[in-house]
Amino acid sequence: MHTNDRGTTMGPLAMGGRPEEVRAPDDWLTGVERERAGRFRFEDDRDGFVAAHLLARLCAAAVLGADPAELTLRQHCELHGHGHGRPYVEQAPELGLSLSHTRGYVCAAAGPGRVGVDAERVPRGPLDTVLADRVLTPRERGMVTGNDELIRHVTRKEALVKRGELALGRLTAGGDDLTGRHLLEWSAGPDIRVAVVTDAPARRVPIPD
Repeated sequence: MHTNDRGTTMGPLAMGGRPEEVRAPDDWLTGVERERAGRFRFEDDRDGFVAAHLLARLCAAAVLGADPAELTLRQHCELHGHGHGRPYVEQAPELGLSLSHTRGYVCAAAGPGRVGVDAERVPRGPLDTVLADRVLTPRERGMVTGNDELIRHVTRKEALVKRGELALGRLTAGGDDLTGRHLLEWSAGPDIRVAVVTDAPARRVPIPD
């Protein structure tokens, strides 16, 4: 558990909601984040990206007992450079942090240890066999019959990817076994599913006003 500067012990926290519910100023964003946001062709996608990155600061601040305006969000990967890879807070790099956005919904999670969060929309209609063949193991593929169940597997696997425990290119070889980990899931309306995977039990809390 992480002990914040107010002397309290804080486990992992998760937040999620519509982009417009994230009431935080855009000037918290770094130049790299602004540049990435500007690449989105559609406004809804850009709004989701921005809101998710702001929400990650709010979530981290809640765990740290800090002012979110004073937190700098960084990302870096060896392949794609700055602005990509696992996010972290410059002022508290040991803190686990993860974010996700799908059109019309954003979420974030923060806490001690490894943290992974993913939000996905449930496709309408019969089972999306193309997606199922791309992400499910043969055993899972034989058991999944509908898109809601499919997306629950997808969000769990994506959360494990963000924790560094599953490779994107090996989803059909790796199941979503959560032994030794903690899972928090929720639905947002009829077609959005969210999964949070953490080392300790996580709590979902409201987005700060």
